[in-house]
Amino acid sequence: MKLSIVFAIAMFFISGVLLVWPPDGIAQAPGGGPGLGGGYNDLFALSLGSGDRPALAPVQSNPEPPLAATPVAPCDPGSHPQPGVDGRVPAGTGTNGLSCNLTQVAHQGTSGGFKTFRYVDQQGHECAFYDTALLFPTNAINAAGTSLGVTVLDMSDPAHPVQTDSLLTPPVLTPHESLNLNVKRGLLAAVSGNPSTYPGFVSIYDVHSDCRHPVLDSSSPVARLGHESGFSPDGKTFYATSTAQTAITAIDVTDPKNPVAIWQGAIYSHGMSLSDDGNRGYIADSHSGQLMVLDTSQIQARLPSPVVREVSRLTWKSVSIPQNAIPFTENGHPYILEFDEYTAGIGQPGTTSADEVGAARIIDMADETKPRVIANMRLQVDQPADHHSAVAANDPGTLSPVQGYAAHYCNIPSRVDPKIVACSFIASGLRLFDISKLTAPKEIGYFVSPTTADTENGYNGSDYAMSQPVIVPERREVWYTDGGSGFYVLRVASSAWPASSSAATGGGGPSSPAGSCGLRQLSFRLHRTGSGPITKVRVFVSGRLALVHHGRDLRSVTVRLTGGQAQTIRILTYDRKGLNRTSTRSITSCVKSRPHTRGRHSRARNLKRNP
Repeated sequence: MKLSIVFAIAMFFISGVLLVWPPDGIAQAPGGGPGLGGGYNDLFALSLGSGDRPALAPVQSNPEPPLAATPVAPCDPGSHPQPGVDGRVPAGTGTNGLSCNLTQVAHQGTSGGFKTFRYVDQQGHECAFYDTALLFPTNAINAAGTSLGVTVLDMSDPAHPVQTDSLLTPPVLTPHESLNLNVKRGLLAAVSGNPSTYPGFVSIYDVHSDCRHPVLDSSSPVARLGHESGFSPDGKTFYATSTAQTAITAIDVTDPKNPVAIWQGAIYSHGMSLSDDGNRGYIADSHSGQLMVLDTSQIQARLPSPVVREVSRLTWKSVSIPQNAIPFTENGHPYILEFDEYTAGIGQPGTTSADEVGAARIIDMADETKPRVIANMRLQVDQPADHHSAVAANDPGTLSPVQGYAAHYCNIPSRVDPKIVACSFIASGLRLFDISKLTAPKEIGYFVSPTTADTENGYNGSDYAMSQPVIVPERREVWYTDGGSGFYVLRVASSAWPASSSAATGGGGPSSPAGSCGLRQLSFRLHRTGSGPITKVRVFVSGRLALVHHGRDLRSVTVRLTGGQAQTIRILTYDRKGLNRTSTRSITSCVKSRPHTRGRHSRARNLKRNP
């Protein structure tokens, strides 16, 4: 294993040097034409110049709410609460961990990175993926355990994660913040990133058939540079962003075995998220401290020589380093969840305050040309005076400009009517917020893993929670990684879980607004066949995976729903031979329809892709 690691590292840097050599040919874009409007596909494409540079939109600083700490909910009995100021972990107080309304279900691994993902493949296997290196190769080669590259876990039993694979191509050995999953097509991709920044080698893995053992589709120098990324929801365009340089590469991955660079942008971008139709890019401009809305419709439409247009730019009072921005809707109204990293002292030119913490916010996007902040999510220790006191007291982690009490990544369980937000707040651990009332978020839980002195935190005994979390609503779980200690599965106390958040929305499915039916529990009988008992059942609500159950002889399944609007429930049952029946029910006016059922003859057609 050690020899293979050394070989992979050597090959990565040798390949980086090869970028200065002339390419042998021109890659073909979809339709037979050359990528990049006739230019070279690989970079190699560094020779193409600066790329598309759209006119800058005027920077807006619109009215926003006061910069106050988010209220904190009471902790349930059995919690191990923080000793004082919310978010602060003074020396010695986190040795045994701290928690409020969150309990540890499982722990795996010895190090963590920046992204955590959940995926259920077409066979019903539930998997987790997470990168393991905060800064390659500091904790990529970990003598204490198996943390290396991207770790693949079988999560069929969340209390006992089983590592089934490690992905070790050069880009996933050092993806920095670029690891990305497209659920629709089952593609896992990353571009090599950092130190500021590596050449843009991109690896793409197919996870839809068996997520426990991803299959490498391609690994090639198809991007300019790397650091972060974006993925269009249709799974056909992967964007490699480089943060420290004006370089974004749009890569056509319609054929993931032959990715093609189709656009180069001379734009600063940290993280990048795409609208559901792929026509808008929401860019965290860490260079200027702004949110940028970018018209990407020509890229999405695959027009020849596409160009982009800036729609708007927004900044705010507490901006530090914008990290990423996730679009979502509440009752059809568009919003963005934006989150910053670190403090303004290391992010914005001309700013000297190391106590201006960016944290997270909700932005109203009803008029995309005039976005405005409507709420903040921040800890009490993120307030300037409290932050200054913590640094003065030399709290573990606070003297590092890239650690301390600040946000890094946040996530929601769905882009439709989410009620809960999970955020990694570095030395403050994992933090959970109720956003049932968007203008008045409430902190409802936290988890600080036991603090230990290790390489990642400079041996100062603090948490290093940097990863984008995953929320599993049907089990009230949150998955995330800590840089110095690995992967965690947490469970949220039922008393803290937002009442309006449906537990039938697993796998990132939409939670429905409350309607005339209120919360419902619908039970469905499962029919045993001549092939033996039912051993697994998967339930989809309106096209989204809601739950997966395993057992020796399953006879029924119960689905929880909220709201009175029409919904479709699809139930897939499995016996020892595999999928044996697909049953579809329509839910209208709070009444179940008669089932429409297909038997084993439909198996091959049903399993082409994860429904």
